[in-house]
Amino acid sequence: MSSVTTLNASSSRSNALSWLWLSALILVLDLASKFWVSAVLTYNAPVEVLPVFDLRLLHNTGAAFSFLAAAAGWQRWLFAAIAIVVSFFILRWLRETPKSARVLASGYAMILGGALGNLFDRIVHGYVVDFISVHYAGWYFPAFNIADIAITCGAALLIFDMLFFAKTREAAASE
Repeated sequence: MSSVTTLNASSSRSNALSWLWLSALILVLDLASKFWVSAVLTYNAPVEVLPVFDLRLLHNTGAAFSFLAAAAGWQRWLFAAIAIVVSFFILRWLRETPKSARVLASGYAMILGGALGNLFDRIVHGYVVDFISVHYAGWYFPAFNIADIAITCGAALLIFDMLFFAKTREAAASE
């Protein structure tokens, strides 16, 4: 029995679940920033930070780029369900990922933190709080938040890992 306990303890230390601190940090930063802008900013009133960057409180009932924002409200629960399912898969993948695969693990952790931040907004408010507005010469990129940045950077890290590290890991595992 003790050998089974030892095996489980050592395998849990060698997986990427130790990267959950990054998910928690992103979640805290995202929720704190959304709380702050919701308390300080007036809805849809831009506060210029740079000529190409404003802080602008917006509520997004849709998904990325306000996809399905005009739907009748069912999208709130659809996107919440998707975030929950994806979060469980990411937790499983983190458990199965070796701790040494830092790029892959940090990508998963960033996506998880961002997904949980936006999930909180959807469930509690019925919309996601967006506040970062980037624009140039009258062209506005859709507003976003810290969670969206984390999800995007995490996805980029997954792609980077796939392109540059996955084959090396697979080769080492097959030896």
